Amino acid sequence: MKKLVLFSLIALLAVSGAFAKGGGDKSGTLTVGATPVPHAELLNLVKADLASQGITLVVREFNDYVQPNEALIAGDLDANFFQHIPYLESNDNWKAKLSSAFGVHVEPLGLYSQKYKTVNDLPNGASIAIPNDPTNGGRALLLLQAKGLITLKANAGLTATPQDVSGNPKNYRFTELEAAQLPRALGDVDAAIINGNYALEAGLNPVRDSLIIEGADSPYVNIVTVQKGKEKDARIVALEKALKSQKVKDYIQATYDGGVVAVF
Repeated sequence: MKKLVLFSLIALLAVSGAFAKGGGDKSGTLTVGATPVPHAELLNLVKADLASQGITLVVREFNDYVQPNEALIAGDLDANFFQHIPYLESNDNWKAKLSSAFGVHVEPLGLYSQKYKTVNDLPNGASIAIPNDPTNGGRALLLLQAKGLITLKANAGLTATPQDVSGNPKNYRFTELEAAQLPRALGDVDAAIINGNYALEAGLNPVRDSLIIEGADSPYVNIVTVQKGKEKDARIVALEKALKSQKVKDYIQATYDGGVVAVF
């Protein structure tokens, strides 16, 4: 009897160990934090695809660029989908604990105005609102420089700030605001540089409505981010396959009219 009990216990421990090592098991829940447009929309599009593999995809929506990373570090999320690598690496804590699993699309940054039809119409001393986080603020200024509107110091880099503007022929005045607030601020400034997802949420079409826009070759690819070491989690691998499918590519092209560009 004792031998039987001992054998049963050993067998139970062996089975438990097998489950503990079951990295290949795709089943379970996958909780992903995302900003609403287009990230949450794309995730919701592939819910059924993952469900067919035994994965329940839970999408938690956020309306800022800080909480999704903090929630991921805290373990409240399995992944998030809203940012690009320069933004992830702008914070030492995020950079140390989080990693890109894969890239999906680019949301071209654009300059918008409710008062002026072309960038040449912007008056001397025009007020331009830009994102206040280091990477998107720098990205906005780099867009203006790429279009010949300002010049930045040679060493400004990706995290350039208004203090790095060395040439400003039309004396633009820069206001730094949280990225999510920029569409609402359009009526208070002459123009604003808005991230693609927030532009779309506000009913702006980046291709038709922007005065200037990043090219489709922008290096700011939006990524699915996970805790370091979990890039090959079976659920994340399944999510990558689902998000990088022809179905999603077709949806992006049909829905966002150039405001979102797939990179696969």
